[in-house]
Amino acid sequence: MTDLVTLAELGGPLAAIGGAAYARHAHPAAYWSTVGLPLSVARLLASYSSTMDACGLTVEPSRWRALAVRATTRREIRPVPPRRGVIRPNSTGLRVRLRLAPGQEPADVAASAERLRHAWGVHAVYVRDVKPGVVELRLVGYDVLRKVRMPRRVDGGLLRVPVALREDATAFVRDYRAVPHELVLGATLSGKSMYLRHLVTGLAAQSVALVGIDCKRGVELAPFAPRLSALATDPDEAAELLPVLVKEMEDRYDLIKARQGIAPGTPDEEITSDVWGLPDSERPVPIVLFVDEVAELFLVATRKDEERRDEMVTHLIRLAQLGRAAGIYLEVCGQRFGAELGKGATMLRAQLTGRVCHRVNDEASAKMALGDIAPEAVDAACSIAPELPGLAVVGDTSGGWSRIRTPYLSLADAAATCRESAHLAPDVPALTPFRQYVPPVPAEASGTATIPRQVTE
Repeated sequence: MTDLVTLAELGGPLAAIGGAAYARHAHPAAYWSTVGLPLSVARLLASYSSTMDACGLTVEPSRWRALAVRATTRREIRPVPPRRGVIRPNSTGLRVRLRLAPGQEPADVAASAERLRHAWGVHAVYVRDVKPGVVELRLVGYDVLRKVRMPRRVDGGLLRVPVALREDATAFVRDYRAVPHELVLGATLSGKSMYLRHLVTGLAAQSVALVGIDCKRGVELAPFAPRLSALATDPDEAAELLPVLVKEMEDRYDLIKARQGIAPGTPDEEITSDVWGLPDSERPVPIVLFVDEVAELFLVATRKDEERRDEMVTHLIRLAQLGRAAGIYLEVCGQRFGAELGKGATMLRAQLTGRVCHRVNDEASAKMALGDIAPEAVDAACSIAPELPGLAVVGDTSGGWSRIRTPYLSLADAAATCRESAHLAPDVPALTPFRQYVPPVPAEASGTATIPRQVTE
């Protein structure tokens, strides 16, 4: 009887422990809000001074403070940690600001981020410089990239698309005004197309002309044709479309010259202004060019194909070098992209400021995307597991990088969004001949398409 009573008494605590363990694995957000957050806050408050001392982030007290301690108490004068601000919890972690002591810098705190993570029992700690003398610690309670949930409030705007979630639980926003051109690499089934879907659907509701080059017979971009202002589905069509885009860019430069009184013979390279300096009534709509499987534009079989290839690559390089000021932006996607593709590949890659590298098949591919801007990010890109589609490493020419993951978006939902926003496609007369004819969708067939729930290339 005594044994039965003991088991009954232990049953409640054991069930609670088992339920907490299950919730931590299956529902990490709920576990963090109910269990993880109170525990981490308690650890932080109880061990803040000792942890800062162990991390070497304490400094000797000021002379006046030392004199006050000696005059009022007999305690030993100990080093003081950075002054801590109010703890601000949220659904993914918590934030706290620290006022650095004289002689300290943000890099000192960032170097101790791994120690702080273990001391306070959180998944990760990130340090952000707020202003001189103040840093913010962002503590993330669990792996937010395992099951992506985008933040409810994200600052958007024209040419700004929240496309993925960063590992610090903030939204990764693709800002074409800040990073005009981008290279997206990834192997088959790595989530590269999912990233592209979010970009297209995010821009579909904006006053932006979308242009696509998909040399895989349009299997990736053709479902978005109702919203696209132009679409080329093979190298021959791409060879006709690219000169039109270059001519449109040159016409926009002429518009800038005429508005600002610049001499007509001034080279485009010497014009420092852009279309955003024009009045709203005269400003042409921005154009975003999506190039899927860019390697198909470089492949040649005959000498005639080689001449066509050189011409297309030259047009792409001109758009990458001069397109930003004319409001033309590039999104170049592929599985590999390097010097082995042929003449002009390296020059084109150098003009693509943003870099996104999904899972790749070899280290050389990761180096193509990130090796020239953030060498330490190459290892992170090579360690992406196949069972985590949509996970990628993003960087830019500033040298900064981070891990992101794109949430799931089915092809059917993305295509439906493009159909619903087809009336928002701007009228660009030069691109009218390249706009695909899209037959109307029968009423009984609309909304019935089903796509297997998997991440495609």
